[in-house]
Amino acid sequence: MKMQAPDNAAGPARGESMAFDSYERFRFSREGRVLTATIAAPGPVNGVDALLHDELARVFTDLQHDPESDIIILTGHGRAFCAGGDFDWFAEQIADPRKFRDIGWDAKRIVTSLLDIEKPVICRLNGAAAGLGATIALLCDIIIADENAVIGDPHVKVGLVAGDGGAVIWPQLIGYARAKEYLLTGDLLKAPEAARIGLINHAVPTDQLDAKVAEIVGKLQANPRWAVRWTKTITNQPLKAAVAQMMDASIAYEMMSNLTADRAEAVAAMRERRPAKLSGE
Repeated sequence: MKMQAPDNAAGPARGESMAFDSYERFRFSREGRVLTATIAAPGPVNGVDALLHDELARVFTDLQHDPESDIIILTGHGRAFCAGGDFDWFAEQIADPRKFRDIGWDAKRIVTSLLDIEKPVICRLNGAAAGLGATIALLCDIIIADENAVIGDPHVKVGLVAGDGGAVIWPQLIGYARAKEYLLTGDLLKAPEAARIGLINHAVPTDQLDAKVAEIVGKLQANPRWAVRWTKTITNQPLKAAVAQMMDASIAYEMMSNLTADRAEAVAAMRERRPAKLSGE
């Protein structure tokens, strides 16, 4: 199967479902019954702003309802997959905490809708995935990365609790000891190491990324559709139970961390490219 390069997708393809016409932070392209959704936010790293967050909360439901696709490929435009929150948006949330409070429901829905979608979702990890970007990548069913990509959850480095799903999915994939090390330090992993420890499925050379994605797509397409979809559905049941158990508290703790002095200082230091002067408050 020849994969269409997602970066060439300038908008909905001919015959695209009208459900996708309203998206501003995604591009969509089709090849047969494979639908590629490409995160395409302003800036070089596809940072999450208010609009992308809103679209992430509904895109997986729209993809589930799309009648013309059986397999979803999720990737990023340019050199990054999705490198976490946009710092201008962070500053807005610190200045007006109501803006953080107001995204709580959507934050849950991003996670639950990605686990609810029955169609297999392959993450084509073309570049850096951090914070929420890493959570989204890791909640996909099969993760295939460019060997030059990095992945991590540096919420703590910007003064936040890893409350948008990272604390749920990392321990499920690599165990609690390793997960806590990466979540508490905020360190990033290179893709080959992430594959070695089981965080992702494959890390391949850049020029082999699309071929590896196509190989996995072909294997999925060779199997009966409903057997594949419903096997995914039952395999996700323990993850959905963990999300139901943890996400309300996770988001609440993350909201509280947004109110701390060190949160404001960490973001200011990042934006000003200087060391943070943390007070412990």
